[in-house]
Amino acid sequence: MKIKLFVTIVLFVTLQSCGSKEEAQPVVKDIKELVFASGMLDWDDAYHLTAQTDGILTEANFEVGDKVNTGKVIAVIDNPSNRINTHSAEEQLTIANENLTENSPAIQQLEQNIRYAESKYEQDKQQAERYERLFQKQSVAKVEFENMQLATKNSLAQLNALKKQKAELLQRAKTQQISNKNQLQNSKVIERYNQLIIPQNGTIVNKLKSTGDYVRKGDIVATIADDSKPEVVLNVDEKSIGKIKLGQLVYIQFNTDKSNVYEGKISEIVAAFDEKTQSFVVKVLLNEAPSSSIYGTQLEANILTSEKKNALLIPRSYLGFGNKVKLKGKDEPVVVKTGIISTEYVEILEGISKDDILEHIKL
Repeated sequence: MKIKLFVTIVLFVTLQSCGSKEEAQPVVKDIKELVFASGMLDWDDAYHLTAQTDGILTEANFEVGDKVNTGKVIAVIDNPSNRINTHSAEEQLTIANENLTENSPAIQQLEQNIRYAESKYEQDKQQAERYERLFQKQSVAKVEFENMQLATKNSLAQLNALKKQKAELLQRAKTQQISNKNQLQNSKVIERYNQLIIPQNGTIVNKLKSTGDYVRKGDIVATIADDSKPEVVLNVDEKSIGKIKLGQLVYIQFNTDKSNVYEGKISEIVAAFDEKTQSFVVKVLLNEAPSSSIYGTQLEANILTSEKKNALLIPRSYLGFGNKVKLKGKDEPVVVKTGIISTEYVEILEGISKDDILEHIKL
């Protein structure tokens, strides 16, 4: 809803004059208390697209207002070292894969040694069996027989040691292959950082870098948001934040559209205190989108924190220290109980009636 009027404090009230500039009479009217706050127009799901590596920005072919979809590459960062690292990781993985095949020089050498060890073991084994038969016929000495048995055991031990060595070599090669494969994957991930990819659908609302700019890791290149869901972000001072509640009505005027006032409701009160603005952040959901919803538009807002029908009101200037008022015809001030207090008027709950005549308290 658009309203053609915007004031800091909205009071539907008139005060009656009693023929003197120093006198006034309370009246019964409706009153609304509003808290003023400044802020800006934000868009839902806004995020910064940042550089993930250093380099020269190329192919930054996007502009503010462009619609972008998830997965779209909107710019490229020229970082040769990332490509070099990926190529090196690919070559190292190729070598690691070859080390697991029979074509590996180390494997071939071990296979040759194993075959020789197998032949020697078979030969020593046959000799040991022959010496055993001769020993049973007492054709050879016992020491010769035992020496042949020992030689056979040594040949078998050498063969088993070579087989174990091959297994360990293959295990080390497999471990190296896994390491090189992970290194290649990591290099490819890092190389993809050369591309600026849209993670979520939206609209480009701010462009901070252009083709040819040098960017460092963490630099913001663009801001993307959902322009179909505008929201207002307000900064409320700490003295007023206690009056702010969810669902409260807010009157909003944009600096780019002074002729209209829009309505919204408090949708979120951020608990943390913003050190930068020295205020609390309050978000407002608009009842309707503004005619010109430019991201970052500055604005002013009045938050309706309290209202009352048929309230008894007096000018604030007639309320003295300690909530005292001076009634005409009485020597001593009267203490009153107040309700809503604005910059100009005060609601009176107890202490006087609408028939009383007020005078300024002399300080």
